[in-house]
Order: sequence, then structure tokens, then C-alpha cells
Amino acid sequence: MKFAKGMTLLALALSAHTTFAAEQSVATDSTLHVRADPTLKTLLPADIIKRGYIVAGTNPNTPPTTFFKEDNKTLAGREIDIMNAVGERLGLNVQWRDTGGFDNIIPGLKTGRYDVALSNINATPARLKQIDFVGYYNASLLGVISRKDAGIAPFKSLNDLCGKEVGAGSGTTQVTRLEEASKACEAAGKKPVKVAVFPDRPAGVQAVVSGRVPMFLGPYEGLLWQVKVIKPLTLAGEITVNDAPVSVAFPKDSALEPAVQAALNSLIKDGSYKKILDHWGIGFGAVTEAKRNEEIFK
Repeated sequence: MKFAKGMTLLALALSAHTTFAAEQSVATDSTLHVRADPTLKTLLPADIIKRGYIVAGTNPNTPPTTFFKEDNKTLAGREIDIMNAVGERLGLNVQWRDTGGFDNIIPGLKTGRYDVALSNINATPARLKQIDFVGYYNASLLGVISRKDAGIAPFKSLNDLCGKEVGAGSGTTQVTRLEEASKACEAAGKKPVKVAVFPDRPAGVQAVVSGRVPMFLGPYEGLLWQVKVIKPLTLAGEITVNDAPVSVAFPKDSALEPAVQAALNSLIKDGSYKKILDHWGIGFGAVTEAKRNEEIFK
């Protein structure tokens, strides 16, 4: 796995950036650059071509998803690399905005503040009623972290969380998973799961490090990164779920969707997509096709 020189890994793992306002354009650092395909530009809506750039929202969280580098003003990560490569393939720049929180993403898309959003967003049928999706990363593996000295035996099922306290990030599908698991525990005559909701993943990780909560549930690739750089932590659980892929999110019925889908599939076909994932050490989540909206769930 490669990382930019000079990163303070623990600081990146635990810090959440709050300085930039949601509407400011944020600098980015891409690990891979690609050539434009003029044939794909014909799929772009006229207003985007005239403007010359795509506005993308993200909630900088933790590596390898999206995060601020050590300078606290340059975005990097999987989402940045993927969308910047999509823009380059379409012959457009991508202007990034810090949404100021995960819960601001869907409202920002619905009001037209962002053309797209990428922030480890799972496509779900409920969300599809409000926004649209093009899938690009397999999110079927979740992780649970704990302190090494907690002595929690490794497990592979949410059923093992009955009677336990587990954290998750606000607005994420992991909160829903834990709430559903809690109901299943009670239906089986067991104690419910005590769900602790944190503003974001860094806050939840810090709570585990400090001992405020024993465990935290989140995307496997992100928590795998955490345990590699934060020595007191370990992966206590690896849980396979039937989740739809992490996706690029759009306002409902966005005319930009066909172009982004085509660009993603072009990057998958020529190997650029896999190079990006491998750079971040998460090639295990590669998909073979970027699907859109209802076809994602088939």
C-alpha cells in the first residue's frame, strides 16, 4: 500500500477536518491520471459542457476513502481518484466541495448544490427514492474494530453482537444494520444491541481507542486501514452482508448519469480503475461493471 510522503498517519486516522465551508472549492491530489475519450464527451449534458467542470461533494472522513492530507487543505483518497479520473476521461475538471457532514449530502444533491457526491455512499432502495446512483465499489464486507486488550474473540456474524455495545457513523447503513440486528436479537430472546451513534467514523474510532465504547462497525477497507496505523486497535469482526455497491450519487434523474457511468466502465475496461484501488490496498472490492439505479439491485 502506498501513501504520500510526510503523512502523520495517526493524525489522519483520527482527525476530521472542519475548517473549510461547504461551498469552497477544495484542492485535490490524484494518484493516477488518464486520457480523455472524445466519444464519451458527447454523452454530457450541454450545460455541463458549457460550464466546463463537475461539482462533487464529499465528507472527508478517513483513509482510504476521502481525507485531508497533512497540509489540512488537500483532499486525497479512493473517491477523489475515482471521480477525478472520470472527469479526465470526460475531458472535464472536477471541483470538490466539503459537505460539512455526511447528513448534508442528500440535501445538497436535492437542492442542486452538487452535481455528484462520493463519500462511501451505499446505494439503497430507500435512498433511490430521493437520489440516483452509479455503483463502483463492492461494499459487501464490513469490519468491527475493538481494542486489542479488550480480548474480544473474532466473529463473523451480527448475531454475535447481542447484548453488546457497538458504535456506527450517523446516517450510515451500518446504523440500520445494527438496529436490525438488535431487533433480531430480541426476537430470539436475547439482549438487544446497544447502538452508539457518532457524528462520523473518526469520532467512533477515537471512542474505541479511549475505551468509551468497546466496538465500532464500519466499511471494512476503512477500518482495515485504521488498525494498521493505530496500534491499540484490532479487527474483531469481519461480516459479509448483501449490500449494494458504494456509488456515485446524483440528483434524481440527473442528465449527467449516462456520461459518468460510461466513463467508469471505460476506466474499468482499460485497467485504470483497478490501479486506483490497488494503490490504496483495496483491490478486493473491485467491481466488473458500473451499474445504474434499479439495475444495481438486480
